[in-house]
Amino acid sequence: MTPECATSTSTKRVAFQTLGCKLNQHETESIAADFRHAGYTIVPFGEAADAYIINTCTVTAKADRKSRNTVNRALRSREGATVASQIAPGIDLHGLPASVVVVTGCFVEASPDLYRDVPGLYLLDNRRKSAALEIVDAHLSGELVVPERHAPAPFNFDTPSPVFRTRGTVKIQDGCNTGCSYCIIPVVRGRALSRPAAAVCEAVRRNIDRGYREIVLTGINMSRYRDADTDFPALLRQLLELPGDFRLRLSSLEPELLTEPLLEMVHHPRFMPHLHLCLQSGSDRILSRMNRGYTRAEFTQALKAIRTVVPDFHFTTDIIVGFPGETEADFQESVDAVKELEFGHVHTFPYSLRSHTRAAKMDGHLPEKLKSERAHVMRELAAAEKLRYRRSLLGQQEELLIERVGPLGTASGYGRRYVPITVAANETKLKVNGLYTVVLSELDQTDEPVFHGSLV
Repeated sequence: MTPECATSTSTKRVAFQTLGCKLNQHETESIAADFRHAGYTIVPFGEAADAYIINTCTVTAKADRKSRNTVNRALRSREGATVASQIAPGIDLHGLPASVVVVTGCFVEASPDLYRDVPGLYLLDNRRKSAALEIVDAHLSGELVVPERHAPAPFNFDTPSPVFRTRGTVKIQDGCNTGCSYCIIPVVRGRALSRPAAAVCEAVRRNIDRGYREIVLTGINMSRYRDADTDFPALLRQLLELPGDFRLRLSSLEPELLTEPLLEMVHHPRFMPHLHLCLQSGSDRILSRMNRGYTRAEFTQALKAIRTVVPDFHFTTDIIVGFPGETEADFQESVDAVKELEFGHVHTFPYSLRSHTRAAKMDGHLPEKLKSERAHVMRELAAAEKLRYRRSLLGQQEELLIERVGPLGTASGYGRRYVPITVAANETKLKVNGLYTVVLSELDQTDEPVFHGSLV
Protein backbone atom coordinates (compact mmCIF):
# COMPACT_ATOMS: atom_id res chain seq x y z
CA MET A 1 0.00 0.00 0.00
CA THR A 2 1.54 3.33 -1.09
CA PRO A 3 0.47 6.26 1.07
CA GLU A 4 -0.44 9.70 -0.19
CA CYS A 5 2.25 11.79 1.44
CA ALA A 6 1.40 15.12 3.00
CA THR A 7 2.98 18.34 1.85
CA SER A 8 4.52 19.81 4.95
CA THR A 9 7.57 21.72 6.11
CA SER A 10 7.75 19.49 9.19
CA THR A 11 10.55 16.95 9.39
CA LYS A 12 8.40 14.51 11.32
CA ARG A 13 7.80 11.27 9.41
CA VAL A 14 5.38 8.48 10.22
CA ALA A 15 4.90 5.05 8.64
CA PHE A 16 1.86 2.78 8.93
CA GLN A 17 1.28 -0.93 8.49
CA THR A 18 -2.10 -2.63 8.82
CA LEU A 19 -2.86 -6.33 9.07
CA GLY A 20 -6.22 -8.03 9.12
CA CYS A 21 -9.77 -6.88 8.61
CA LYS A 22 -11.43 -3.91 6.93
CA LEU A 23 -12.23 -2.47 10.35
CA ASN A 24 -8.50 -2.33 11.10
CA GLN A 25 -7.95 -0.63 7.73
CA HIS A 26 -10.57 1.99 8.54
CA GLU A 27 -9.12 2.66 11.97
CA THR A 28 -5.61 3.02 10.54
CA GLU A 29 -6.80 5.47 7.90
CA SER A 30 -8.45 7.59 10.57
CA ILE A 31 -5.27 7.58 12.67
CA ALA A 32 -3.20 8.42 9.58
CA ALA A 33 -5.45 11.40 8.86
CA ASP A 34 -4.82 12.63 12.42
CA PHE A 35 -1.06 12.46 11.86
CA ARG A 36 -1.21 14.15 8.49
CA HIS A 37 -3.27 17.03 9.86
CA ALA A 38 -0.81 17.38 12.73
CA GLY A 39 1.97 18.04 10.22
CA TYR A 40 3.56 14.62 9.85
CA THR A 41 4.65 13.31 6.47
CA ILE A 42 3.41 9.78 5.77
CA VAL A 43 6.18 7.58 4.33
CA PRO A 44 6.25 3.96 3.17
CA PHE A 45 6.66 1.43 5.94
CA GLY A 46 10.29 0.37 6.32
CA GLU A 47 11.76 3.80 5.54
CA ALA A 48 13.40 5.82 8.27
CA ALA A 49 10.67 7.47 10.32
CA ASP A 50 10.10 9.21 13.61
CA ALA A 51 7.14 6.93 14.33
CA TYR A 52 5.94 3.52 13.18
CA ILE A 53 2.28 2.66 13.78
CA ILE A 54 1.34 -1.02 13.44
CA ASN A 55 -2.28 -2.17 13.60
CA THR A 56 -2.11 -5.92 14.16
CA CYS A 57 -4.27 -9.02 13.75
CA THR A 58 -4.46 -12.31 15.66
CA VAL A 59 -7.30 -14.15 13.93
CA THR A 60 -4.96 -17.02 12.91
CA ALA A 61 -1.47 -18.26 13.76
CA LYS A 62 -0.36 -16.89 10.39
CA ALA A 63 -1.66 -13.46 11.40
CA ASP A 64 0.32 -13.70 14.63
CA ARG A 65 3.51 -14.42 12.67
CA LYS A 66 2.88 -11.49 10.33
CA SER A 67 2.25 -9.21 13.30
CA ARG A 68 5.49 -10.24 15.02
CA ASN A 69 7.46 -9.92 11.78
CA THR A 70 6.05 -6.45 11.15
CA VAL A 71 6.91 -5.22 14.64
CA ASN A 72 10.43 -6.64 14.33
CA ARG A 73 10.81 -4.97 10.94
CA ALA A 74 9.91 -1.60 12.48
CA LEU A 75 12.40 -2.13 15.29
CA ARG A 76 15.13 -2.93 12.74
CA SER A 77 14.21 0.10 10.61
CA ARG A 78 14.76 2.50 13.48
CA GLU A 79 18.11 1.03 14.55
CA GLY A 80 20.86 3.55 13.94
CA ALA A 81 18.52 5.99 12.17
CA THR A 82 18.72 9.60 13.30
CA VAL A 83 15.41 10.93 12.07
CA ALA A 84 13.97 12.86 15.01
CA SER A 85 15.62 16.14 14.06
CA GLN A 86 12.42 17.97 14.99
CA ILE A 87 13.06 17.33 18.70
CA ALA A 88 13.86 20.66 20.29
CA PRO A 89 17.27 21.18 21.91
CA GLY A 90 17.22 20.28 25.55
CA ILE A 91 14.48 17.65 25.27
CA ASP A 92 15.48 14.59 27.28
CA LEU A 93 14.12 11.27 25.99
CA HIS A 94 15.37 9.57 29.15
CA GLY A 95 17.58 7.22 27.15
CA LEU A 96 14.72 6.05 24.90
CA PRO A 97 15.18 5.72 21.15
CA ALA A 98 14.32 8.91 19.27
CA SER A 99 12.11 6.90 16.92
CA VAL A 100 8.92 5.50 18.49
CA VAL A 101 6.96 2.34 17.67
CA VAL A 102 3.26 2.08 18.55
CA VAL A 103 1.71 -1.38 18.31
CA THR A 104 -2.04 -1.78 18.57
CA GLY A 105 -4.78 -4.14 17.44
CA CYS A 106 -5.85 -7.64 18.31
CA PHE A 107 -2.36 -9.17 18.55
CA VAL A 108 -1.63 -6.77 21.41
CA GLU A 109 -4.76 -7.94 23.21
CA ALA A 110 -3.85 -11.62 22.76
CA SER A 111 -0.13 -11.23 23.61
CA PRO A 112 0.07 -8.17 25.88
CA ASP A 113 3.44 -9.00 27.42
CA LEU A 114 5.43 -9.90 24.30
CA TYR A 115 6.91 -6.42 23.72
CA ARG A 116 6.24 -4.97 27.16
CA ASP A 117 9.88 -4.23 27.99
CA VAL A 118 11.08 -2.87 24.61
CA PRO A 119 12.27 0.75 25.05
CA GLY A 120 10.38 3.26 22.93
CA LEU A 121 7.66 0.75 22.01
CA TYR A 122 4.13 1.40 23.26
CA LEU A 123 1.24 -1.05 23.31
CA LEU A 124 -2.29 0.29 22.79
CA ASP A 125 -5.32 -1.91 23.28
CA ASN A 126 -8.10 -1.80 20.68
CA ARG A 127 -10.28 0.71 22.49
CA ARG A 128 -7.41 3.15 22.99
CA LYS A 129 -5.80 2.93 19.55
CA SER A 130 -7.16 6.33 18.49
CA ALA A 131 -4.71 7.85 21.01
CA ALA A 132 -1.71 6.94 18.80
CA LEU A 133 -0.98 10.57 17.82
CA GLU A 134 -1.01 11.72 21.44
CA ILE A 135 1.35 8.88 22.39
CA VAL A 136 3.82 9.73 19.63
CA ASP A 137 3.71 13.48 20.28
CA ALA A 138 4.29 12.93 23.99
CA HIS A 139 7.26 10.60 23.35
CA LEU A 140 8.87 12.99 20.87
CA SER A 141 8.43 15.81 23.37
CA GLY A 142 10.27 13.85 26.05
CA GLU A 143 7.18 13.34 28.20
CA LEU A 144 6.46 10.28 30.30
CA VAL A 145 4.03 8.11 28.30
CA VAL A 146 1.52 5.83 30.03
CA PRO A 147 -0.95 4.48 27.40
CA GLU A 148 -3.35 3.17 30.06
CA ARG A 149 -4.08 6.72 31.18
CA HIS A 150 -5.93 7.41 27.95
CA ALA A 151 -9.68 6.86 28.20
CA PRO A 152 -11.17 4.13 25.97
CA ALA A 153 -12.71 5.66 22.81
CA PRO A 154 -13.81 2.82 20.49
CA PHE A 155 -15.61 5.11 18.04
CA ASN A 156 -13.15 8.00 17.98
CA PHE A 157 -12.28 7.40 14.33
CA ASP A 158 -12.97 9.86 11.57
CA THR A 159 -11.70 10.23 8.01
CA PRO A 160 -11.64 13.97 7.24
CA SER A 161 -10.07 13.46 3.81
CA PRO A 162 -8.69 10.49 1.82
CA VAL A 163 -5.30 9.15 2.87
CA PHE A 164 -5.09 5.57 1.58
CA ARG A 165 -8.37 5.14 -0.36
CA THR A 166 -11.36 6.99 -1.82
CA ARG A 167 -14.30 5.30 -0.10
CA GLY A 168 -15.47 6.80 3.17
CA THR A 169 -15.75 4.22 5.96
CA VAL A 170 -17.89 4.63 9.08
CA LYS A 171 -17.43 2.37 12.09
CA ILE A 172 -20.80 1.63 13.65
CA GLN A 173 -20.09 -1.31 15.97
CA ASP A 174 -17.29 -3.09 17.83
CA GLY A 175 -16.91 -6.36 19.73
CA CYS A 176 -18.96 -9.55 19.50
CA ASN A 177 -21.19 -11.64 21.78
CA THR A 178 -21.88 -14.49 19.36
CA GLY A 179 -19.37 -16.96 20.80
CA CYS A 180 -18.31 -18.97 17.76
CA SER A 181 -16.23 -21.80 19.19
CA TYR A 182 -13.16 -21.12 17.00
CA CYS A 183 -13.03 -17.33 17.29
CA ILE A 184 -10.77 -15.25 19.52
CA ILE A 185 -12.34 -11.92 18.50
CA PRO A 186 -14.64 -11.67 21.57
CA VAL A 187 -11.52 -12.03 23.72
CA VAL A 188 -9.48 -9.36 21.92
CA ARG A 189 -12.26 -6.95 20.89
CA GLY A 190 -14.55 -7.36 23.88
CA ARG A 191 -18.32 -7.46 24.17
CA ALA A 192 -20.55 -6.03 21.45
CA LEU A 193 -20.81 -2.26 21.56
CA SER A 194 -22.93 -0.12 19.22
CA ARG A 195 -22.29 3.49 18.24
CA PRO A 196 -25.32 5.74 18.87
CA ALA A 197 -27.51 5.97 15.78
CA ALA A 198 -27.44 9.76 15.78
CA ALA A 199 -23.63 9.71 15.77
CA VAL A 200 -23.60 7.21 12.88
CA CYS A 201 -25.95 9.38 10.83
CA GLU A 202 -23.83 12.45 11.52
CA ALA A 203 -20.63 10.63 10.54
CA VAL A 204 -22.20 9.50 7.26
CA ARG A 205 -23.45 13.05 6.58
CA ARG A 206 -19.93 14.42 7.12
CA ASN A 207 -18.49 11.93 4.67
CA ILE A 208 -21.13 12.83 2.07
CA ASP A 209 -20.40 16.54 2.60
CA ARG A 210 -16.68 15.87 2.07
CA GLY A 211 -17.47 14.47 -1.34
CA TYR A 212 -17.25 10.73 -0.78
CA ARG A 213 -19.40 8.99 -3.38
CA GLU A 214 -19.40 5.65 -1.55
CA ILE A 215 -19.88 5.11 2.18
CA VAL A 216 -18.88 1.76 3.71
CA LEU A 217 -20.36 0.66 7.04
CA THR A 218 -18.05 -1.51 9.11
CA GLY A 219 -17.90 -3.26 12.47
CA ILE A 220 -16.96 -6.59 14.01
CA ASN A 221 -20.52 -7.96 13.95
CA MET A 222 -22.93 -5.43 12.48
CA SER A 223 -25.73 -7.97 12.73
CA ARG A 224 -25.74 -7.30 16.49
CA TYR A 225 -26.04 -3.52 16.10
CA ARG A 226 -28.62 -2.01 18.44
CA ASP A 227 -28.97 1.48 19.87
CA ALA A 228 -32.07 1.60 22.09
CA ASP A 229 -34.92 0.72 19.69
CA THR A 230 -32.79 1.07 16.55
CA ASP A 231 -31.52 -2.24 15.20
CA PHE A 232 -29.34 -2.60 12.11
CA PRO A 233 -32.13 -2.68 9.49
CA ALA A 234 -33.69 0.42 11.07
CA LEU A 235 -30.32 2.21 11.04
CA LEU A 236 -29.74 1.20 7.44
CA ARG A 237 -33.15 2.56 6.45
CA GLN A 238 -32.28 5.94 7.98
CA LEU A 239 -28.94 6.10 6.18
CA LEU A 240 -30.36 5.19 2.78
CA GLU A 241 -32.74 8.13 2.99
CA LEU A 242 -30.10 10.76 3.82
CA PRO A 243 -29.82 13.55 1.23
CA GLY A 244 -26.86 13.62 -1.13
CA ASP A 245 -25.29 11.85 -4.09
CA PHE A 246 -23.79 8.66 -2.67
CA ARG A 247 -24.01 4.89 -2.58
CA LEU A 248 -23.91 2.70 0.53
CA ARG A 249 -21.92 -0.51 0.99
CA LEU A 250 -21.77 -3.01 3.85
CA SER A 251 -18.38 -4.51 4.65
CA SER A 252 -19.71 -7.85 5.93
CA LEU A 253 -22.67 -9.36 7.73
CA GLU A 254 -23.56 -12.47 9.62
CA PRO A 255 -26.27 -14.63 7.98
CA GLU A 256 -28.69 -14.11 10.87
CA LEU A 257 -29.51 -10.63 9.55
CA LEU A 258 -30.89 -11.80 6.19
CA THR A 259 -34.47 -11.34 7.30
CA GLU A 260 -37.48 -9.58 5.80
CA PRO A 261 -36.54 -6.06 7.02
CA LEU A 262 -33.22 -6.25 5.17
CA LEU A 263 -34.80 -7.81 2.08
CA GLU A 264 -37.00 -4.73 1.78
CA MET A 265 -33.90 -2.60 1.20
CA VAL A 266 -31.70 -4.63 -1.17
CA HIS A 267 -33.41 -3.16 -4.24
CA HIS A 268 -32.80 0.42 -3.06
CA PRO A 269 -30.66 2.20 -5.70
CA ARG A 270 -28.14 3.26 -3.05
CA PHE A 271 -27.75 -0.25 -1.58
CA MET A 272 -24.79 -1.90 -3.28
CA PRO A 273 -25.56 -5.44 -4.57
CA HIS A 274 -22.71 -7.14 -2.76
CA LEU A 275 -22.56 -8.79 0.66
CA HIS A 276 -19.81 -10.74 2.35
CA LEU A 277 -21.64 -13.43 4.34
CA CYS A 278 -19.59 -15.91 6.34
CA LEU A 279 -20.79 -19.48 5.70
CA GLN A 280 -17.69 -21.10 7.33
CA SER A 281 -18.80 -24.68 6.54
CA GLY A 282 -21.31 -26.51 4.35
CA SER A 283 -21.72 -29.25 6.95
CA ASP A 284 -24.50 -28.85 9.52
CA ARG A 285 -22.55 -31.02 11.95
CA ILE A 286 -19.52 -28.73 11.74
CA LEU A 287 -21.68 -25.61 11.85
CA SER A 288 -23.10 -26.89 15.11
CA ARG A 289 -19.62 -27.55 16.52
CA MET A 290 -18.68 -24.03 15.43
CA ASN A 291 -21.76 -22.63 17.23
CA ARG A 292 -22.76 -20.67 14.12
CA GLY A 293 -26.48 -20.69 14.91
CA TYR A 294 -27.84 -21.60 11.47
CA THR A 295 -28.00 -24.57 9.11
CA ARG A 296 -26.82 -24.76 5.53
CA ALA A 297 -30.46 -24.85 4.39
CA GLU A 298 -31.24 -21.63 6.28
CA PHE A 299 -28.19 -19.91 4.82
CA THR A 300 -29.15 -21.09 1.32
CA GLN A 301 -32.73 -19.88 1.69
CA ALA A 302 -31.55 -16.41 2.74
CA LEU A 303 -29.33 -16.08 -0.35
CA LYS A 304 -32.09 -17.27 -2.64
CA ALA A 305 -34.48 -14.72 -1.13
CA ILE A 306 -32.14 -11.86 -2.03
CA ARG A 307 -31.45 -13.25 -5.50
CA THR A 308 -35.20 -13.34 -6.09
CA VAL A 309 -35.08 -9.54 -5.78
CA VAL A 310 -31.66 -8.98 -7.44
CA PRO A 311 -30.77 -12.07 -9.55
CA ASP A 312 -27.05 -11.29 -10.05
CA PHE A 313 -26.45 -10.12 -6.48
CA HIS A 314 -22.79 -10.72 -5.60
CA PHE A 315 -22.15 -12.88 -2.54
CA THR A 316 -18.69 -13.58 -1.15
CA THR A 317 -17.91 -15.72 1.88
CA ASP A 318 -15.43 -17.31 4.29
CA ILE A 319 -14.83 -21.05 4.57
CA ILE A 320 -12.82 -22.71 7.33
CA VAL A 321 -11.39 -26.09 6.34
CA GLY A 322 -9.97 -28.67 8.72
CA PHE A 323 -12.07 -27.69 11.73
CA PRO A 324 -11.64 -30.19 14.60
CA GLY A 325 -13.58 -33.33 13.77
CA GLU A 326 -14.12 -32.42 10.10
CA THR A 327 -14.39 -35.65 8.11
CA GLU A 328 -13.92 -36.06 4.39
CA ALA A 329 -17.72 -36.11 4.07
CA ASP A 330 -17.99 -32.84 6.00
CA PHE A 331 -15.40 -31.24 3.74
CA GLN A 332 -17.21 -32.48 0.64
CA GLU A 333 -20.37 -30.77 1.91
CA SER A 334 -18.43 -27.49 2.00
CA VAL A 335 -17.26 -28.11 -1.57
CA ASP A 336 -20.83 -28.83 -2.65
CA ALA A 337 -22.11 -25.69 -0.91
CA VAL A 338 -19.59 -23.45 -2.68
CA LYS A 339 -20.67 -24.91 -6.02
CA GLU A 340 -24.37 -24.64 -5.23
CA LEU A 341 -24.35 -21.11 -3.84
CA GLU A 342 -22.24 -19.63 -6.66
CA PHE A 343 -20.10 -17.30 -4.58
CA GLY A 344 -18.10 -14.67 -6.42
CA HIS A 345 -15.19 -15.12 -4.02
CA VAL A 346 -14.30 -17.43 -1.14
CA HIS A 347 -11.76 -16.56 1.54
CA THR A 348 -10.37 -19.95 2.56
CA PHE A 349 -8.80 -20.45 5.97
CA PRO A 350 -7.24 -23.65 7.29
CA TYR A 351 -8.45 -23.94 10.87
CA SER A 352 -6.00 -22.26 13.23
CA LEU A 353 -5.99 -23.17 16.92
CA ARG A 354 -6.57 -20.08 19.07
CA SER A 355 -6.07 -20.28 22.81
CA HIS A 356 -8.99 -19.19 25.00
CA THR A 357 -11.51 -20.67 22.54
CA ARG A 358 -13.71 -23.74 22.99
CA ALA A 359 -12.50 -25.28 19.74
CA ALA A 360 -8.97 -25.41 21.12
CA LYS A 361 -10.17 -27.98 23.66
CA MET A 362 -12.15 -30.12 21.20
CA ASP A 363 -11.04 -33.54 20.10
CA GLY A 364 -10.33 -34.44 16.49
CA HIS A 365 -7.72 -31.82 15.56
CA LEU A 366 -6.48 -32.56 12.04
CA PRO A 367 -2.86 -32.75 10.83
CA GLU A 368 -1.55 -29.56 9.22
CA LYS A 369 -0.81 -31.44 6.00
CA LEU A 370 -4.42 -32.52 5.63
CA LYS A 371 -5.69 -29.01 6.35
CA SER A 372 -3.33 -27.62 3.71
CA GLU A 373 -4.51 -30.17 1.15
CA ARG A 374 -8.15 -29.30 1.76
CA ALA A 375 -7.39 -25.59 1.62
CA HIS A 376 -5.71 -26.08 -1.77
CA VAL A 377 -8.77 -27.90 -3.13
CA MET A 378 -11.09 -25.17 -1.85
CA ARG A 379 -8.96 -22.36 -3.27
CA GLU A 380 -8.87 -24.02 -6.69
CA LEU A 381 -12.66 -24.30 -6.61
CA ALA A 382 -13.01 -20.71 -5.38
CA ALA A 383 -10.90 -19.42 -8.29
CA ALA A 384 -13.10 -21.28 -10.78
CA GLU A 385 -16.28 -19.95 -9.14
CA LYS A 386 -14.93 -16.38 -9.17
CA LEU A 387 -14.19 -16.64 -12.89
CA ARG A 388 -17.62 -18.16 -13.56
CA TYR A 389 -19.42 -15.35 -11.72
CA ARG A 390 -17.46 -12.59 -13.43
CA ARG A 391 -17.99 -14.12 -16.85
CA SER A 392 -21.74 -13.99 -16.15
CA LEU A 393 -21.51 -10.18 -15.91
CA LEU A 394 -19.87 -9.64 -19.32
CA GLY A 395 -21.90 -7.34 -21.52
CA GLN A 396 -23.73 -5.72 -18.60
CA GLN A 397 -23.58 -2.09 -17.58
CA GLU A 398 -21.91 -1.18 -14.29
CA GLU A 399 -21.49 2.03 -12.32
CA LEU A 400 -17.74 2.45 -11.79
CA LEU A 401 -16.27 4.49 -8.95
CA ILE A 402 -12.81 5.64 -10.05
CA GLU A 403 -10.19 5.10 -7.31
CA ARG A 404 -7.05 5.90 -9.29
CA VAL A 405 -5.98 7.24 -12.67
CA GLY A 406 -2.73 5.63 -13.76
CA PRO A 407 0.14 7.06 -15.80
CA LEU A 408 -0.44 4.64 -18.70
CA GLY A 409 -3.79 5.99 -19.78
CA THR A 410 -6.00 3.79 -17.64
CA ALA A 411 -8.32 4.40 -14.72
CA SER A 412 -9.47 1.76 -12.25
CA GLY A 413 -11.92 1.23 -9.43
CA TYR A 414 -14.85 -0.92 -8.36
CA GLY A 415 -18.37 -1.38 -9.62
CA ARG A 416 -21.56 -1.61 -7.63
CA ARG A 417 -21.06 -5.38 -7.23
CA TYR A 418 -17.53 -4.78 -5.89
CA VAL A 419 -15.75 -6.17 -8.93
CA PRO A 420 -12.53 -4.52 -10.20
CA ILE A 421 -12.81 -2.58 -13.45
CA THR A 422 -10.35 -0.67 -15.63
CA VAL A 423 -11.20 1.76 -18.43
CA ALA A 424 -9.16 3.77 -20.90
CA ALA A 425 -8.71 7.15 -19.25
CA ASN A 426 -7.93 8.86 -22.54
CA GLU A 427 -11.53 8.37 -23.71
CA THR A 428 -12.39 11.43 -21.62
CA LYS A 429 -10.93 13.21 -18.63
CA LEU A 430 -11.76 10.73 -15.89
CA LYS A 431 -11.47 11.90 -12.31
CA VAL A 432 -10.72 10.07 -9.09
CA ASN A 433 -13.91 9.73 -7.01
CA GLY A 434 -16.05 10.13 -10.13
CA LEU A 435 -18.91 7.76 -11.00
CA TYR A 436 -19.13 6.56 -14.61
CA THR A 437 -21.40 4.11 -16.41
CA VAL A 438 -19.43 1.46 -18.30
CA VAL A 439 -20.12 -1.73 -20.22
CA LEU A 440 -18.13 -4.75 -19.00
CA SER A 441 -16.62 -5.71 -22.33
CA GLU A 442 -13.60 -7.92 -21.52
CA LEU A 443 -12.23 -9.99 -18.64
CA ASP A 444 -8.57 -10.64 -17.90
CA GLN A 445 -8.35 -14.29 -16.86
CA THR A 446 -5.64 -13.87 -14.23
CA ASP A 447 -5.46 -14.82 -10.56
CA GLU A 448 -7.64 -11.78 -9.92
CA PRO A 449 -9.86 -11.43 -13.00
CA VAL A 450 -10.27 -7.72 -13.84
CA PHE A 451 -12.92 -6.29 -16.14
CA HIS A 452 -12.11 -3.92 -18.97
CA GLY A 453 -14.96 -1.50 -19.45
CA SER A 454 -16.05 0.92 -22.13
CA LEU A 455 -17.64 4.21 -21.17
CA VAL A 456 -21.30 4.57 -22.10
